[in-house]
Amino acid sequence: MTTPTLHNPIPQPTGRRTPASAKAEQRVRDILRVGRQVFAERGYEHATTIEIAQRLGISEATVFTYFHGKRELCMRVIKDWYEEIIATIEAGLPREASLREQLEFIVRTHLRLFLIQGTGLCALVLSEGRSPGQALGESFVELQRQYTAPLMDLLARGQSSGELRQDIPLRLMRSLVFGPMEHMLWEVVLTNRQIDNERSAKDLVALLWPALQAPNHELLTLRRLRSDLEMSLGRA
Repeated sequence: MTTPTLHNPIPQPTGRRTPASAKAEQRVRDILRVGRQVFAERGYEHATTIEIAQRLGISEATVFTYFHGKRELCMRVIKDWYEEIIATIEAGLPREASLREQLEFIVRTHLRLFLIQGTGLCALVLSEGRSPGQALGESFVELQRQYTAPLMDLLARGQSSGELRQDIPLRLMRSLVFGPMEHMLWEVVLTNRQIDNERSAKDLVALLWPALQAPNHELLTLRRLRSDLEMSLGRA
């Protein structure tokens, strides 16, 4: 199965000014910064471009100079947030560590970065981005593909090395990992109960790893080690 490619750009709507100056670029950054705050506080339905403009001390027309409307602005806010999370995972992923340790890093980082912003953006993504019937659903498909690519790459490497099961499609293994994480995040959003991120990541991976790992992989590893040791002793 082909591993998803990271950072394929999401097609951008035309007909709006491209920031050509430092001042315009700063204006876009300001709109996105305040937009993130408002969407996190209000949710998609109750957030308005008027409030975003008012907080910045500009007119709503200025917001529309750079974005078609609320939907495009919200998708850009989420896209930028996702790109921050992807960059953090890619930069920090300990590729020299075991596959299980890498998986635990992805789970721990996912939980931490989703909750470090508070529950606002987390709730926005979980509620608005999953169903095609929601306001952001259709635009979310490519964004989700990019977002899950680091995990898909890890799973594909695990299958290629024989460490992970090869009889289960990658997309199902991906769902096996992200499903419980989303359930945990929803619980935090709905109950406002904090979780121990480190402990939660370790516990979740402890549950998932036996289902992901190839049958008899540990036994085969021990046999290879014994064989290598016997060869080394034979040459001594």
